Amino acid sequence: MNNVGKAVKISDNVYWVGAVDWTTRDFHGYQTSRGTTYNAYLIMADKITLVDTVKTPFMGELLSRISSVVDPSRIDYIVSNHAEMDHSGCLPQIMDIVKPEKVFASAMGQKILESQLRIGSKITPVMNGENLSLGNMNLTFIETKMLHWPDSMFSYLKEEQILFSQDAFGMHLAVDRLFDDENVWDVLEEESEKYFANILMPYSNLIIKLLDAVGEMKLPIKLVATDHGPIWRSNIGKIIELYRKWSEHKPVPRAVVVYDTMWNSTASMANAIGEGLRESGVDFKILPMSVSHRSDVATEILKSSAIIVGSPTLNNNIFPTLADVLTYVKGLRPLNMVGASFSSYGWSGESLGQLNDCLKAMNVELVNDGIRVKYVPADADLNACMELGRLVGTTLRGKIINLNNG
Repeated sequence: MNNVGKAVKISDNVYWVGAVDWTTRDFHGYQTSRGTTYNAYLIMADKITLVDTVKTPFMGELLSRISSVVDPSRIDYIVSNHAEMDHSGCLPQIMDIVKPEKVFASAMGQKILESQLRIGSKITPVMNGENLSLGNMNLTFIETKMLHWPDSMFSYLKEEQILFSQDAFGMHLAVDRLFDDENVWDVLEEESEKYFANILMPYSNLIIKLLDAVGEMKLPIKLVATDHGPIWRSNIGKIIELYRKWSEHKPVPRAVVVYDTMWNSTASMANAIGEGLRESGVDFKILPMSVSHRSDVATEILKSSAIIVGSPTLNNNIFPTLADVLTYVKGLRPLNMVGASFSSYGWSGESLGQLNDCLKAMNVELVNDGIRVKYVPADADLNACMELGRLVGTTLRGKIINLNNG
């Protein structure tokens, strides 16, 4: 990969020394259509400190950027905020080159780095709230367990008012301009939302607690330096409020219809359900899985408060694309959802019950037992589908009214 690059100064004494990955399009099942970055940061304190490394193929780019500021052998400390391999993959090689005095990680980070890279004995564990003196500057460590790995932590550089937030507040977006206000806000919001939906949604309750805890610390923050995507400096308050909104996932009048079809019977049912949703005054999006990606479904679920899923029956089972997407979104554990199922079949018809079981496993509140149609839906069947859409819509709107009346 690219072995040429210069550091970018982001504050008086801190440089971005990461790597830009313009080519990646998949991140463990999550479609990254705009690439990503692997951010690392160099603190030019009395004790020169590197915060995180990069994915192994990009090590040359990391070293090139560091070398544009200082000889890598002069680095005293390395901090590993997050042990996932896109941030720690080349850590052993960097340690061999730099020969730092110490490498710091959370206690769980030490264990994970031992399991992954066999370097745990060389890691100094730090505790939540612990301060590390860099001579003329200070780093404070804030544990963020399960956001989104057991080892995750923030590092806060007091003198520069920078929060190194590892994966939190990040996004998969390759950028040539490093700061949020140098990029288009609509793209940042879209990619942040997609990132939250596919990476952080399962930990929503923990995120709310973390936002409250960090708020109580009253840390002055000029920059939020993430591990992916641009650095926040102008829209810090806005992204924090979006994280709270996404974490709370309060009911909104919006539904997503997810389906696949063999001979267009299930597609006809999906479109009729959409008409019913429209009549109920609920916004909706229909996602046929033949042309949709599971990560886009996750993003739509984050935007919505109702999910309606449909599948034909194939070999006594739901269609493979529905099995894929429902397995994926079940692990994301969306909150406060209502929903329903619909299916078409030829001679056995097991898919409806299986779809209902999937939604129940996601803690989706079912409005009824769903609709099952044999072969091609007749007018009466399509009318029933429209009624199902209306029922989901009115149920959702009633839930919103009850919540607002509190």
